[in-house]
Amino acid sequence: MARSMLTGASAPQAKAVAAPVPTGPKVLVATRALPVGTLITAEALRYQPWPEELVEEAYFIEGGEGQPDIEKLAGTVVRTPITAGQPVTKGSLVAPGDRGFLAAALSPGMRAVAIPMRITAGVAGFVFPGDRVDLFLTQNVSVEEGQPLKVSETIVRNVRILATDQRAQPTLDENGNTQVRNFKMVTVEVTPRMAEKITVAQSIGTISMSLRALADNAAELEQALASGSVKIPEGATPEEEQRILASVAARPTDSGGTFSTGGSVSRFQRSDAPKTKLEGDVKKAMEAKVVEKVIKGPVVRVSRGATTEEVQLERR
Repeated sequence: MARSMLTGASAPQAKAVAAPVPTGPKVLVATRALPVGTLITAEALRYQPWPEELVEEAYFIEGGEGQPDIEKLAGTVVRTPITAGQPVTKGSLVAPGDRGFLAAALSPGMRAVAIPMRITAGVAGFVFPGDRVDLFLTQNVSVEEGQPLKVSETIVRNVRILATDQRAQPTLDENGNTQVRNFKMVTVEVTPRMAEKITVAQSIGTISMSLRALADNAAELEQALASGSVKIPEGATPEEEQRILASVAARPTDSGGTFSTGGSVSRFQRSDAPKTKLEGDVKKAMEAKVVEKVIKGPVVRVSRGATTEEVQLERR
């Protein structure tokens, strides 16, 4: 009987208990992890219920005083890291024009450099924060004889525009359309090494820029993957792979630049690099030495003990 009771009794069934749903006010939370420097978009934030006893004054509360519109928060930058599902505090975001916005917008390890721009060298104002450009240096290389060498070379490619003049966001008209404005200064994001090169380039000649197509980064990324210079670790998740590819596509470079000289544009301009005075003197000295040997004719070296003497043979 005891056996039948043991074998016949059914095991107690565990019942799933639903997690309690917070009934407090709705607060603004992150839909995904937002590291420092992330540019906020509308889909990165949402309102969700939060336990009332855990709500703090620094949270954005739906329906509360000073409640922000999520659409208006687009374009702000994350100042402190925010994990997925964590409430967004008022001090964790910095808006364009606020103190510290540019420092927060910079990627880790990058620098911001301001470059003076002429109206004719700024793509007629059709460059906005967030666009990517190539930078060119144009200079006249002086020479002692003849006209100088006119040359333009690409010094940095795939550079991100942080601001034009002192605007980190495009100016909109009453209909919400982006206004085209001429500017005298652009601020770009580069590596410390590139910042040095750009600073030196400003003292050498004139810097201009050209706007890059959005498809350029995708094409160069495919070339990098094909050449093996970019490697995806085995077992990487799609999110990790996307993050690696995005970081490579956003990386500026100062290698592989090309140049053009005045001779490439006009037949009346020189296309060779002018020789320096030292190079000219060395060439003249070598030519004079060859001529001297031809004039003197052959010589015979006569050794007497530790001394050697050259004896010139007369021509007949």
